[in-house]
Amino acid sequence: MKRTFFVRAVWDAEAGVFMSESDIEGLHIEADDLDAFQAIMADAAIELIVNNHISLPELATTPLKDLIPAIVWQAPILPVAA
Repeated sequence: MKRTFFVRAVWDAEAGVFMSESDIEGLHIEADDLDAFQAIMADAAIELIVNNHISLPELATTPLKDLIPAIVWQAPILPVAA
């Protein structure tokens, strides 16, 4: 059973950072730019999925190809500078 998770970057103008919206339990990202956001996401998302969304019995009995999650990442739509 292939799992799909989503991560969306949302600009918080008040804080001046991109923040994450996600269904990955435990994932909270705040970053000054999208490159930093993507680096943090790539570093943390898979580990959090394995730790928080896959049980030990699943790890032991499920084929590897079915354990690898898909992560749908959506960058924010930013206004075009005039």
